[in-house]
Amino acid sequence: MTTTNKDILRLAVPSILANITIPLVGIVDTAIVGHLSDAAAIGGIAIGTMLFDLLYWNFGFLRVGTSGLTAQAFGRMASGGEQPCGVSAECRKILTQSITVALLAAAVIWAIQWLFVNAVLAVVPCSAEAASVAREYFFVRIWAAPATLMLFAFKGWFIGMQDTKSPMAVDILVNGVNMGASYYLAVCMSHGVVGVAHGTVVAQYSGLLLAILIVVFKYRIVHIGIREIIAAMRWNEIRRMMALNGNLFIRSLCFMVVYVGYTALASRYGDTELAVSSILMKLFMFFSFFVDGFAYAGEALVGKAFGELKTKKEKFKINSVVRSLFNWSIGVGLVFTLVYAVWGDECLALMTDDAPVLEAAQRYMGWLIAMPIVSALAFMWDGVYVGATAGKQIRNAMIWAAVGFVVLYAATFYWVGAQALYIAYFAHLGARVLYLTIKWKELES
Repeated sequence: MTTTNKDILRLAVPSILANITIPLVGIVDTAIVGHLSDAAAIGGIAIGTMLFDLLYWNFGFLRVGTSGLTAQAFGRMASGGEQPCGVSAECRKILTQSITVALLAAAVIWAIQWLFVNAVLAVVPCSAEAASVAREYFFVRIWAAPATLMLFAFKGWFIGMQDTKSPMAVDILVNGVNMGASYYLAVCMSHGVVGVAHGTVVAQYSGLLLAILIVVFKYRIVHIGIREIIAAMRWNEIRRMMALNGNLFIRSLCFMVVYVGYTALASRYGDTELAVSSILMKLFMFFSFFVDGFAYAGEALVGKAFGELKTKKEKFKINSVVRSLFNWSIGVGLVFTLVYAVWGDECLALMTDDAPVLEAAQRYMGWLIAMPIVSALAFMWDGVYVGATAGKQIRNAMIWAAVGFVVLYAATFYWVGAQALYIAYFAHLGARVLYLTIKWKELES
């Protein structure tokens, strides 16, 4: 095994182990409600989750941008002869900036929560029962906003520091507490959907506490003072981060068009189709958490390589890393294509025992089988470009992807009904892969 593959696995495996627990949270939440209630409750959870996607995807740059910037700062630190286990002033400054932005963002979310949820539910077609469930879920889970956004910043910073074991520990704690608390409160205490939401709040703050302890004891950052925060947030200090984050914010809006659009459009076809789309999206995304382990490794290694970049020889190193990353991601995609082809029905049965939902889902099994390999390529390119802090290219790729989603749905829904959702989703993945593949030659040259 080459040094590149050893480095990739060193960073990817902890992320994969942590990410395995992430889809289990959504699966457990959906399964708890699915076995306690009917399709309207499953759809309500889907709408409630969509509301948080609308909020939190807009602040995805807190993880993505922090990861790329920190990785490049780490590369400059290493190439300058500093000890890799240390924390440079630049790395500390990036953490301070990200945490501060996260807290400001949480304050904004709390301020607009009532207006936001009423505005969204006014334009998203769903039954009164599903809307009621979504409101209950939202107004409890919203109290986790500061912890959730700060964890974005911490996770990105850890990855940029070439440390995926720390976010692994945080994710495992968060998702373990989430599953346990949600089951206890929803089932044992008979609180239903509200219990699921309270379980999420408890879990997020548990993870935040662990992340802070890691920064204090592992990285020896004991205190960040007001003066340090003010200095780090001056425009000349934060300009590069805000430029990158601006592009990533636009990217997040485009993600919102696709992923929230997928759920909103599915709701037009009734509670059964909404439940099917929610379950299939969980299964679409389950395998992506394995690929994301290698994407996170890409963020760290490509970012570090760009930070060290001085000679043509190191450009060859970047290309070697990228090739190895794609070998791993394609392999993961092929494995999950096989899993869904052989055990797709069993996967559906784990999610719900509602017979009409299971019957309706059979019409879309072909998409479940076909999606992994294309998704693997799209997610891997994202990791590479994040490490390169190529905000403009990441932004443009998602603009084209969102356009592709809207155009393909508009062109096909009249003829094929709900199948148009999956055609459009597949088209958005293809657009991302095509654009980023073409632009890589320009970026690495």
